[in-house]
Amino acid sequence: MGDKGTSNYSDMTDFILVGFRVCPELHILLFLLFLLVYTMILLGNVGMMVIIITDPRLNTPMYFFLGNLSFIDLFYSSVIAPKAMINFWSESKSISFAGCVTQLFLFALFIVTEGFLLAVMAYDRFIAICNPLLYSVQMSTHLCVQLVAGSYFFGCISSILQTSMTFTLSFCASRAIDHFYCDTRPLQRLSCSDLFILRMVSFTLSGLITLPTIIVIVISYLYIVSTVLKIPSTEGRKKAFSTCSSHLGVVSVLYGAVFFMYLTPDTYPELSKVASLCYTLLTPMLNPLIYSLRNKDVKEGLYKLLEKKSTIL
Repeated sequence: MGDKGTSNYSDMTDFILVGFRVCPELHILLFLLFLLVYTMILLGNVGMMVIIITDPRLNTPMYFFLGNLSFIDLFYSSVIAPKAMINFWSESKSISFAGCVTQLFLFALFIVTEGFLLAVMAYDRFIAICNPLLYSVQMSTHLCVQLVAGSYFFGCISSILQTSMTFTLSFCASRAIDHFYCDTRPLQRLSCSDLFILRMVSFTLSGLITLPTIIVIVISYLYIVSTVLKIPSTEGRKKAFSTCSSHLGVVSVLYGAVFFMYLTPDTYPELSKVASLCYTLLTPMLNPLIYSLRNKDVKEGLYKLLEKKSTIL
C-alpha cells in the first residue's frame, strides 16, 4: 500500500504520520525543539510531583489536584512527543493501526480529564476563598479523591466513544494522516464513510465537556471576585487573588489553545498542526512554570528539595 493508495478498514494495518511539511534540513531543528520542550515537560512536571509528595506543608487539596494536573500533563505529552521525535528521523513515518488507536484514546482521555480537573480546581479555590472556615470539612480527602476519579471517569467515557466511532469508519482514501499524531479530524479526512453521525456525536461530546467545565470555572470566579472585593485590606485582596492567578493562567493557556485548534479551518492543515502544538506540548510545559513562578509554597518546597540534595552530595 502506498501513501496515496486506497485501502479498506478491514485490511488497514498501519498509517503514515506525515508530520510537518518542511524541507528535510528543518527536521533536525524541529527535532531539537521538540526535544527541548519535552525535556522541560519532564523536568517541570516530575519536579512538581516530587515537591508535592516530599513537602508535608503541601499536603492540601489544592496541591493534591495540582499533583494530578502534573501527572496528566506529563503523560498526555508523552503520548505525542516521543513518536513525533522518532518520525523526524524515520523514512517510513509509520504508526501501526493499534498504535494509532492507543495514541488517540490516551490523548483524548488525558485532555478531557484535564478539562474536568481544572473545573474541580476552580471549585476548590471557590470553597477556600468564599467558605474558608468550612474548607477542611467540605474539601475532605474522600471528596478530593472522588472528584479526581470522576474527572478520569468522564475522560475515559468520552475517549471510548470518540475512539470507537473514529475507528469504525472505513479508511479508503489514503493511509497518510496529515498530522504529527493520530487525531480525530485528520483521520476523518481519510474516510469515505458518512461523517454526519460522527460529527454530531463529536459536537455533542464537546458541548457536554466544555460547557459544564467553563460554567463551573466562570461561576466559581464570579463568586471569588465578589468575595475578594469585600475584603477591606489591599494586602488581603492581593493575597486572595494570588492564590487564583496561577489557576487562571493555566485555564487560559489550555482553553485558548484548544479553541484556536478547533476554530482553525480544515483548509489550513499546517496552521492546525501549529495550533495542536500549543496544547500538546506548550501547555504541559508552561503549567509547572506558571505554578512555580507564581506560588510561594512551591518555590519554598523547591528550595528545600535542592538543599536536601546538596546536603546529600
